[in-house]
Amino acid sequence: QVQLVESGGGYVQPGGSLKLSCAASGSNISIDSMGWYRQIPGEQRELVARISVTGNILYGAPVKGRSALSRDYARNTVTLEMNSLTSEDTAVYRCFANHNTPSGIQTTWGQGTQVTVSS
Repeated sequence: QVQLVESGGGYVQPGGSLKLSCAASGSNISIDSMGWYRQIPGEQRELVARISVTGNILYGAPVKGRSALSRDYARNTVTLEMNSLTSEDTAVYRCFANHNTPSGIQTTWGQGTQVTVSS
């Protein structure tokens, strides 16, 4: 079992920056990739960023070039930093973790944290 705890959501001014953290916990967990998606109600979710167990990082096009994802393997935590936020970045941001189980790879999602970009 994997539990994800997200932190860092809230209100951000246009042009401001964002820092989100997600910590995975559980017994005997083996996590592959971790990262963040975001979703506006009624719209499909889109990738923000993900990082593999080997450290390869993939950014979604809307945030590429202004985001940085890092991973603390010892603490099973990923941190997303994003700059130059606009209203288009307003969404519910959800952390995910792909992890190994006896039956195969399983994805666990965080509850989601609201990010609102507004002046």
